[in-house]
Amino acid sequence: MSEQAFLVLAALAGEPTHGYGVVQAVAELSKGRVALRVGTLYGVLDRLAADGLVELDREEAHEGRLRRYYRLTNDGERVLAHEAQRLAENARVATERLRQRGLRPATGGVA
Repeated sequence: MSEQAFLVLAALAGEPTHGYGVVQAVAELSKGRVALRVGTLYGVLDRLAADGLVELDREEAHEGRLRRYYRLTNDGERVLAHEAQRLAENARVATERLRQRGLRPATGGVA
């Protein structure tokens, strides 16, 4: 799973969110490392929807434009939980290997 897809799922874990809200949430969750463009976002959402991980929740008119709100499906929740656990385990293994070499992994971002 790509980092972008993982962060989109994480952004939708709280409540149904419209596209621009997802873009903002991804930027916040990644501390600015991942800046999704709108075209990229909808490509990711389309793939996640095709996989049954997200679905359209509702559409609302806002300032003359239609806002589409997306939400996680039950499968999306399970996949996000599994992926989060997998990534945490990978990070734990890498951190342990670095410590064995006497190195201290960076905390809080890119070194």
